[in-house]
Amino acid sequence: MTEITRTFDVLSNLEENYPSDEALSVKRNGKWEHFSTAEYRKYVDNFSLGLLAKGFKKGDKIASVSNNRPEWNFIDFGMSQIGCVHVGIYATISEEEYMHILSHSDSRILIVSSEELYLKIKPIFDKIDNLEEIYTIDEVEGATNWKEICDLGVSKEKELRSELIKRRDYVDPQDLLTLIYTSGTTGLSKGVMLTHDNVVSNFKLAHKVVTYLKPNDRALSFLPLSHVLERVGSYLWQSLGLKIYYAESIDTIGDNMREIKVNVFITVPRVFEKVYDKIINKGRELSPVKKAIFFWAVKVGDKYDPNPANRSALYNFKLKIANKLIFSKWREALGGELKGVISGGAALQARLARIFWAADIIVQEGYGLTETSPLISATMPHYPGVKFGSVGLVPEELEVKIAEDVEILERGRNLMKGYYKDPEKTAEAIDKDGWFHTGDIGTLDENRMLTITDRKKEMFKLSGGKYIAPQPLENKFKESQFIEQIMVVGENEKFTAALVIPDFVFLHNWCTIHNVKFRDNDDLIEKQVVIDRYQKEIDKYNSSLGQVEKVKVFKLISDEWTPENGMLSPTQKLKRKKVKAKYISLLDKIYEKN
Repeated sequence: MTEITRTFDVLSNLEENYPSDEALSVKRNGKWEHFSTAEYRKYVDNFSLGLLAKGFKKGDKIASVSNNRPEWNFIDFGMSQIGCVHVGIYATISEEEYMHILSHSDSRILIVSSEELYLKIKPIFDKIDNLEEIYTIDEVEGATNWKEICDLGVSKEKELRSELIKRRDYVDPQDLLTLIYTSGTTGLSKGVMLTHDNVVSNFKLAHKVVTYLKPNDRALSFLPLSHVLERVGSYLWQSLGLKIYYAESIDTIGDNMREIKVNVFITVPRVFEKVYDKIINKGRELSPVKKAIFFWAVKVGDKYDPNPANRSALYNFKLKIANKLIFSKWREALGGELKGVISGGAALQARLARIFWAADIIVQEGYGLTETSPLISATMPHYPGVKFGSVGLVPEELEVKIAEDVEILERGRNLMKGYYKDPEKTAEAIDKDGWFHTGDIGTLDENRMLTITDRKKEMFKLSGGKYIAPQPLENKFKESQFIEQIMVVGENEKFTAALVIPDFVFLHNWCTIHNVKFRDNDDLIEKQVVIDRYQKEIDKYNSSLGQVEKVKVFKLISDEWTPENGMLSPTQKLKRKKVKAKYISLLDKIYEKN
């Protein structure tokens, strides 16, 4: 029986224990395409053979920019089983970042998925000396297709098959698997070097986190596979014999969940917040009686305690009714067979986790970084490994400690080899005793439950000397249906303020009810009646905050912050410096500067 010690052993494990006609599936042009385990193996080996025929050696780098699709897996295992290194790149980064990553990584070839990406990246490719060829996965006129590598492999199979077996055996768990360039919120990204053992040891730890899953369960994949959480999650699902389905697009996630009757998926809080807001907005459209029942159930859910001993018989009775009347419909909207959701990449509002647990959907918040492959802690599927507001349990196999300045430090098999070609940055991140400095601050309780309070570098000091941690405040205000996005500011200023982007769908509905006429969103945010309503909302959340944390002044903005416009990182984190630079005149008005 195959022991999984390198990532591509996952495929051998699938062949031996979980062969399937639908190992990987993707929806394209309105139809599901399925790939069997046997086809999976054929594509992986043919790609490997083609690379060998082209003279690829152990340690050579191959870059990819692709949406989520079965072919990503074929090229990933195809290169890794002969010792090549996969440089997976986000599709939403700037030209400057593409230039940096493609040249810094020493990638020999580049594989892109679509015509759109080809046209976008080809001019950049032409400027980079180390790149020899560019391939596409879709058929693109005038471009070389990745299948040409596979066809070359087929033509050379007889002479190269024994070489492939030799190269596969020669890959060591400590060998470099991938370079993942961290989507930092400041400066150019750093190339995180992860080995096979970093990643394999990490997803094996995660087996304990998803004990409710069984072979042939269905996972939906839509977070980019260039994101370490989705990538390692993909290896995790396959190691457990799950079938993976790739969503058609971010807009079709809900439909795809219902079509495949999804059992599990990985997400970031931003997507989760949108799912929740959609459900709540549907509740607001119900008839008065149904609406009253709906929001009664939401109130019951908001009081859910994960410790069964803390739930009274009366509460359990109410919860049972809420589940039967309302939450069962939530589960149906998500496919009817959802067992669990993994949330990572940023802090999840405790309120969201609480209400989905009440609705009998296990929401497991994980914490970690690209540098830690990524898992450092995770919410378990049952109490006592559940604590809302925390990021879960630190496994015994990993070491975590809180430094004197309350920064979270980690040490374990999951920790990267370092940053590629950057010993100085590596030495800054990993101290002489082998502790990785995460840059996050938090607490670790006696049960090894970890709570993050903020990013160390995102905390700021008011001119009066008080420190403010913006992220927990932003999460608090985002509980409001009126607020889509928010950034709390105030570094070196007298008071805390905020830039607020309304949830315009919700706000437009509110305007209809209150007969507020407006020309467009720019006009809408200038209306005094709207500003007054937002003041009321800000005041509501301010009431639970300490004096210096209260948002004294806010400004409404009609833009959206996205990775495409550079205001968010590809993992949906706020790029605070860029946001501040864009709205400098607005911030000057807030603080009455000339």
